[in-house]
Amino acid sequence: MLTKFETKSNRVKGLSFHTKRPWILASLHSGVIQLWDYRMGTLIDKFDEHDGPVRGVHFHKSQPLFVSGGDDYKIKVWNYKMHRCLFTLLGHLDYIRTVQFHNEYPWIVSSSDDQTIRIWNWQSRNCISVLTGHNHYVMCASFHPKEDLVVSASLDQTVRVWDIGALRKKTVSPADDILRLSQMNTDLFGGVDAVVKYVLEGHDRGVNWASFHPTLPLIVSGADDRQVKLWRMNDTKAWEVDTLRGHMNNVSCVMFHARQDIIVSNSEDKSIRAWDVTKRTGVQTFRREHDRFWILAAHPEMNLLAAGHDSGMIVFKLERERPAFSVSGDSLYYVKDRFLRYYEFSTQKDAQLIPIRRPGSTSLNQGPRTMSYSPTENAVLICSDVDGGSYELYLVPKDAVGRGDIVQEARRGVGGSAVFVARNRFAVLDKSNNQVLVKNLKNEIVKKSALPIAADAIFYAGTGNLLCRADDRVVIFDLQQRIVLGDLQCPFVKYVVWSNDMESVALLSKHAIVVANKKLVHRCTLHETIRVKSGAWDDNGVFIYTTLNHIKYCLPNGDSGIIRTLDVPIYIIKVSGNTIYCLDRDGKNRALTIDATEYVFKLSLLRKRFDQVMSMIRNSQLCGQAMIAYLQQKGFPEVALHFVKDERTRFNLALESGNIQIAVASAKEIDEKDHWYRLGVEALRQGNSSIVEYAYQRTKNFERLSFLYLMTGNLDKLSKMLRIAEIKNDVMGQFHNSLYLGDIRERVKILENAGHLPLAYVTAAVHGLQDVAERLASELGDNVPTLPEGKVPSLLMPPSPILCGGDWPLLRVTKGIFEGGLDNVGRGAQEEDEEAADADWGEDLDIVDVEGLQNGDIGIVDEDGEVHEENDEEGGWDLEDLELPPDVDTPQTATGARSMVFVAPTPGMPVSQIWTQRSSLAGEQAAAGNFDTSMRLLSRQLGIKNFAPLKQMFLDLHTGSHSYLRAFPSAAVNTLALERGWSESASPNVRGPPALVYDFSQLEEKLKAGYKATTGGKFTEALRLFLGIIHTIPLIVVESRREVDEVKELIIIAKEYVLGLKIELKRREIKDNPVRQQELAAYFTHCNLQMPHLRLALLNAMTVCYKAGNLSTAANFARRLMETNPTVENQAKTARQVLQAAERNMKDVSQLNYDFRNPFVVCGATYVPIYRGQKDVSCPYCTSRFVPTQEGQLCSVCDLAVVGADASGLLCSPSQIR
Repeated sequence: MLTKFETKSNRVKGLSFHTKRPWILASLHSGVIQLWDYRMGTLIDKFDEHDGPVRGVHFHKSQPLFVSGGDDYKIKVWNYKMHRCLFTLLGHLDYIRTVQFHNEYPWIVSSSDDQTIRIWNWQSRNCISVLTGHNHYVMCASFHPKEDLVVSASLDQTVRVWDIGALRKKTVSPADDILRLSQMNTDLFGGVDAVVKYVLEGHDRGVNWASFHPTLPLIVSGADDRQVKLWRMNDTKAWEVDTLRGHMNNVSCVMFHARQDIIVSNSEDKSIRAWDVTKRTGVQTFRREHDRFWILAAHPEMNLLAAGHDSGMIVFKLERERPAFSVSGDSLYYVKDRFLRYYEFSTQKDAQLIPIRRPGSTSLNQGPRTMSYSPTENAVLICSDVDGGSYELYLVPKDAVGRGDIVQEARRGVGGSAVFVARNRFAVLDKSNNQVLVKNLKNEIVKKSALPIAADAIFYAGTGNLLCRADDRVVIFDLQQRIVLGDLQCPFVKYVVWSNDMESVALLSKHAIVVANKKLVHRCTLHETIRVKSGAWDDNGVFIYTTLNHIKYCLPNGDSGIIRTLDVPIYIIKVSGNTIYCLDRDGKNRALTIDATEYVFKLSLLRKRFDQVMSMIRNSQLCGQAMIAYLQQKGFPEVALHFVKDERTRFNLALESGNIQIAVASAKEIDEKDHWYRLGVEALRQGNSSIVEYAYQRTKNFERLSFLYLMTGNLDKLSKMLRIAEIKNDVMGQFHNSLYLGDIRERVKILENAGHLPLAYVTAAVHGLQDVAERLASELGDNVPTLPEGKVPSLLMPPSPILCGGDWPLLRVTKGIFEGGLDNVGRGAQEEDEEAADADWGEDLDIVDVEGLQNGDIGIVDEDGEVHEENDEEGGWDLEDLELPPDVDTPQTATGARSMVFVAPTPGMPVSQIWTQRSSLAGEQAAAGNFDTSMRLLSRQLGIKNFAPLKQMFLDLHTGSHSYLRAFPSAAVNTLALERGWSESASPNVRGPPALVYDFSQLEEKLKAGYKATTGGKFTEALRLFLGIIHTIPLIVVESRREVDEVKELIIIAKEYVLGLKIELKRREIKDNPVRQQELAAYFTHCNLQMPHLRLALLNAMTVCYKAGNLSTAANFARRLMETNPTVENQAKTARQVLQAAERNMKDVSQLNYDFRNPFVVCGATYVPIYRGQKDVSCPYCTSRFVPTQEGQLCSVCDLAVVGADASGLLCSPSQIR
């Protein structure tokens, strides 16, 4: 049993399939009727007007109607399109058990607990017949599919068959008068419309269900005596044929399978049983844990059944319908009706090869599942579920085509799946031992291979290779080398489809398709809501697949779309050009022609085959919003432009693709303020000032126009704007324009006219217009404003524009392939944009509809809104005809010819991005500005967690690897990447690594300075220098392996000095603890220092211990000092004196935590000795050692890494990566 859909709800009492749509009605015990789409698994609608349980429901065959009957004694007829009940039929006096529409007539039959069956005319809304005779509840009643019969079952233990021929004759209007007369007599004297034809007695308890066979004169019934009975009838009598026993409780419902010789029954014993009609034996049983079954329904046209139970319903199939097939070159081998058949694609010849005998199976779903074919040996492997999974090997004789009568004994074997892996070898999966058995054509085991995963199926994956499937992954396994070639996580795979060249594979699961290459490297995943059924690769590398109701395509990048819809599911076998070869569920070969234009077009775009794109745009009817949206989404708005007639869409696409000319043309057609404004913004972005000007003129946006003229330095037009502002009496506009022009007298005049005399006086006085100032002062009288003293006024002049003139310079490129060739595709030839043609400053303003034009020199405005200059004194270019000799054979250049297509260069990848992609060195990542990655690398390589000391170095590296150029004041600063080892001879396309401000030589200088400061006793300064070295090394980059070793050596040197200097500085801080002072002085001598510094440390420790009275320890330091052969005589002299004094009194006053005989290292945090053999932890970067309690703390020596952290080690050179 193959469950296709399942619902959870109240108890389901009635079910009905829609004939055409994938819908099912379920009527519930709660009174609700649900309408489900079983293909999508969604609830479409609910109808809940019944009061109490609804036991019967039925769809009409052709009208958008269904009928329901419930415990409220009502029969309701509903229109599911209008979502409402049309009318209610009243007449029954008790619960209604079942309702059903007649296939042909406008009748409904209903059965009820009032012991009657009623037939209703749903058009006239009348009851046309009442069938009485049962003497207990009538549990079901149904029409015969073809004849004028009704069958009913009742708790009175009988099944009755009723003849309703008279009712049909009465309803179908009689033709002649005599018949009509007899009809009237019958009506007057109470004739009977329906008579009992047979009463079938045989059940010992009440009968719950009875139904007709769709074609044969058979009836099946199920009753509370737990039996299913089969009855046969002829014209005169009916009799019991057999009884099917097996149910453990009341049989609720029983029916014949529409397509197979099977009876299906369900029962309150929580099971559904399938019975073989011919053998009268049980074939299969399906059980539920807790739910009793109540109702069954069969799809009128498809191989689908549904069953209702206590907590919902299930839609299921008894057997798979997918035919087993295998494609080999131009041939298809498939199994149909227990024959192996052969189909040739080129000739469409279909022939029978050999019969495939099956043992009489005792259960369902034993047909062939999969098939594998070996073309060289003409051998076929057929796998099925017989005996829990087995295979059969057939060797097809060469002359077998068309005969189909050669019976040969197959070689059989047990195994879940079997496939050919070579010419004469096939692999069989042995699930129990998780191994593959490789066998020859004699069915003998040649070798065994254990599988790398617990596989439950195997598929072919090229010669000698298997694709093994587990629940959530697949692997490709090489049987020869016994190694895994590829591994991929994916949903449970049902089918595997390889491309013809075996380079790509599609893994089909129930609701997903995963596309990968031959090594199982993932390419894309597609998800479908409806079940995926089959697929095949076409010649272009596009995967064509089917769902239950569509043929679809999947491009290599994962884009998908619908090619066409399907009425019935099909299984694709092969795709060749525009033809899809497929098998349907009946095993018939079909060739479907499809329109591949859409996916071929998208594929050409994807692969950048623009010549194909061009020809397809010219020659095919590709259009529609979906295609435009796709082109826009994929970054080809300029291509989408050529599909579009709608001006608004054209305008948007033109702006998006930067095609300003088409945008202007569309804006003219639309002529709305918003569109002109957007055009102005885009033109300004492109620096096309003439179109910006035109857009502002069309919207009369004078403020923006004035500012534009100021920006471009067009003072002539600015002064015209001033005159226009005068005409419009716009005082603020006048003032702004005079301010932009730097015209002081005009400003004073405007202020004076506006009545702002004090402001006018101040403006005139400050700018030195004495005559005007005096006149205004006399008008102001006593109210003359005072000017501040000691201030030097300066003239406020508009700044000079950076670019004088019109449009920005553009890169000269040949038109792109989509421009020249497509200009006339979308609409007529492009309108030339006259206004935008001339960017010279002398042209006139196109100002339309200015109120009260007084000044005649602005120009005359014509109807089109274009301005013409009145006085055309200069008569154009004054070109005269040349007197040329007769036509010489001048070679004509073909205007349409293009030697090469050149599209404007796209912006390259930023250098910093190239650096980050190429390098895995922390210093270079920091220089590229990718601080996150740099920090992650340092954390992984050196265990560094504290980046605060490195912050400034990161910033220095980033700023130091770039140079910055200022172009001109308003432009952004240009950033230039500096490359390490650049030379003039280097190729401009090859990018070197970033230049770094820190290098190894600087560290060597720092080391020398640190030594010098240590010698001079400047310990704080020396500590700062050595820590600087330690902090810089993680970001250093060197070239050779030898330098890498030197860097690692430098870390150790710097670490020893940092530790020693910290110990000495700590000793100097301690004043009141002489024992601790002596210990620290002693530890300092065990740091790995340069010889001069070691001598000084020994001298220091000797002095401290001698003064504290620890003569024995002091003598030890003196001996060690003498062993170094001190070059300074004073040091040697002091050591000898201490030794002499100690020999007289060889003892220590205080006990120290110091044993010079036992080798030790000093803990970098607690400054205590860690003797050999004691546990310690170390810093992953500077290798300082610590007592175990310090694990997880920040290293107190380098102040960067975490003690005891895992790290892979310093990476500071490309040579380490190679």
